[in-house]
Amino acid sequence: MKAAAAAAAGAALLLVSACGSSGSSGGGTTSASASLAPATAATDLKAAGCPATIVLQTDWNPEAEHGGQYQLVGPNPTIDTKAKTVTGELVAHGNVDTGVKIQLRAGGPAIGYQTVTSQLYKDSSITLGYLESDETVALSKTQPTVMVMAGLEKSPQIIQWSPDAYPGFKTIADIGKTNTKVLYYQGSFYMDYLTGSGILKKSQVDGSYDGTPTNFVASGGKDAVQGFATAEPYIWSHEVRSWDKPLKYQLIADAGFDFYQQAIGVRQDKLASLTPCLTKLVPIMQQAVVDYVNNPAPAVKLILDLVGKYNNGWVYSQGTADYAAATMKSLGIIGNGTDSTLGNFDDARTTKLIGQMGPIVAAQNKPIKPGLTAADLETNKFIDPKIGLTS
Repeated sequence: MKAAAAAAAGAALLLVSACGSSGSSGGGTTSASASLAPATAATDLKAAGCPATIVLQTDWNPEAEHGGQYQLVGPNPTIDTKAKTVTGELVAHGNVDTGVKIQLRAGGPAIGYQTVTSQLYKDSSITLGYLESDETVALSKTQPTVMVMAGLEKSPQIIQWSPDAYPGFKTIADIGKTNTKVLYYQGSFYMDYLTGSGILKKSQVDGSYDGTPTNFVASGGKDAVQGFATAEPYIWSHEVRSWDKPLKYQLIADAGFDFYQQAIGVRQDKLASLTPCLTKLVPIMQQAVVDYVNNPAPAVKLILDLVGKYNNGWVYSQGTADYAAATMKSLGIIGNGTDSTLGNFDDARTTKLIGQMGPIVAAQNKPIKPGLTAADLETNKFIDPKIGLTS
């Protein structure tokens, strides 16, 4: 699950404080609205019955992976550095008024490392949240949710290794043919899949990873370790002086556990009432992701500003953000589905995941919803099939 994995991946970076302020800052709504083009029939979210402020709960501190959603925040937003939220006019196409606001809430340390799903069920003011399809399977009986847009096409989760220590490794399966220790954060569903399917041996995995490079560096690069393609390969080779060497990796998705990460979703019991809103909102969110990929600089600027102002120890550099944005595009982490549409779901892919997750959660005495299907977990009814990346 991302909440757990992100807690590990970010722990090292939380050791150093960033500069910032406290309280709230930002501009008012009048000047922001005045600078926007008027809403059209397609972008008038107020007329569609959307909440006056659409609240989106993210899974971690602001980072480039969230860029498509920060792209929606209009000019002169209000930043609450205590609550770790940013609120502004929700804009379509970068400058078109929608008649409502959007509030993005930081996750991870800001919510005590709880899952987004638990927040959706705890706080009824949250409209949307980042969901992981493996988690939606696991919680399908107790806290059901429905994914309405795939924010990322592939999970950036990886297993990484030193190419100097292991020049012959090309895939995670290659690691499993040896006794190389693999450090990971305990409780990750993907590791249950990798060991259960025999790709890695249970005897070689070590769930004591704490998010820091300390043990990896101490091993001289002899260990392999979990991470994110959008972070550690750059940070550890450019910003961690004790390592400062290249890393190679394989995406977990390419090793057979292809779950949706940072999908935009809602509580199942709110889907019907939100349907008129989502019908107009989701295409706007699709286009925002496309706009972000084509020009990530404005959203990255906001993300870095928020990191500084939130001042919770999360360190996130311009170099990391730029690397992440470029990597997501080059690896298809942000990309179209199997067709030319961005943000849609592949039911066959999720059906396969349900089959993979069933034995995992059953072994944890957490049975999934009986007869669970992909249609219970995701829908493409709000997706505009004409919106996608063209290159």
